Amino acid sequence: MPPLKDTMPLVKEPHIPPRAPLPWILPSLFAAFNVVMLVVFSALFFAFPCRWLAQNGEWAFPTITGPLFVLTFLSLISLNFSDPGILHQGSNEQGPMTVHMVWVNHRAFRLQWCQKCCFHRPPRTYHCPLCNICVEDFDHHCKWVNNCIGHRNFRFFMLLVLSLCLYSGAVLVTCLIFLLRTTQQPLSIDKVIAIVVAVPAAGFLVPLFLLLLIQATSVSAAERSCEGKGRYLRGYNPFDHGCASNWYMAKAVLLQRVVEPDWVLMQNLHSPTCPAALCPSVLPGPGSGHQPQPLARHKPGNAPPGSGEAAALQELHAGPVLPLPWEAPR
Repeated sequence: MPPLKDTMPLVKEPHIPPRAPLPWILPSLFAAFNVVMLVVFSALFFAFPCRWLAQNGEWAFPTITGPLFVLTFLSLISLNFSDPGILHQGSNEQGPMTVHMVWVNHRAFRLQWCQKCCFHRPPRTYHCPLCNICVEDFDHHCKWVNNCIGHRNFRFFMLLVLSLCLYSGAVLVTCLIFLLRTTQQPLSIDKVIAIVVAVPAAGFLVPLFLLLLIQATSVSAAERSCEGKGRYLRGYNPFDHGCASNWYMAKAVLLQRVVEPDWVLMQNLHSPTCPAALCPSVLPGPGSGHQPQPLARHKPGNAPPGSGEAAALQELHAGPVLPLPWEAPR
């Protein structure tokens, strides 16, 4: 028996260390590779075909493509290092057996319990398995930048997709015009570089345009990529406030940040798996003797920080429960 105890650590040690860094290193290297490729192809573009056009009096091409490259590069770097809306781990006082209900524009939501972060997630907050964090207003995890897309960096993501579309189109048009202007000249390094740059620009242009179209449609309808179609029953989306307000991108969170009569927060002592917790009809009515139970206060610094929905829930957890609409004073 003693020899077995001595050999067990020797068997486990070679397998555990290599697995830990791989999920973090490989996606980070891929994101860094994308930044390097953008810089390399842009350097080749500006050093060869764009330079030739500028030397021949075509200054419009570097004037247009230069600012587009700066915008694309800055938005890519900003999205890589931006905070998507991380909600940190909650308090030990919370528990999965407590069911919290919240109303958003006449639609009841049960706050889901996150086993990893140990708190009840606000509406539209999801736990990313790749980043191991809960992100407010989560849309998706973008592997190209190795970051989640959420409430705080969704504008950077839309700006990146738009700038990439414009920059890829401008690079493709510039290379094609350069090739047309130099058709009578023999094959040179400038032509080879122009073809090398134009091929990936044309290959990424169509997928980027489709992605921009899909994201624009989702924003206009106040939908998120992780939710999919048909999430909301009877075609009613409580987060939809009109196309113009949805593009403001803070309106859906603003209504959840402000405590209004449309908000009803209550504590249900039933099991989280109880189907009655999901049905608005079980909420106490005018003739019912049930009263909403106040929520337990969090210790300072232990409540999940964040903005938007999390801030509203944090305030409601620390304060009294709002009365139900039918219990409002007349």
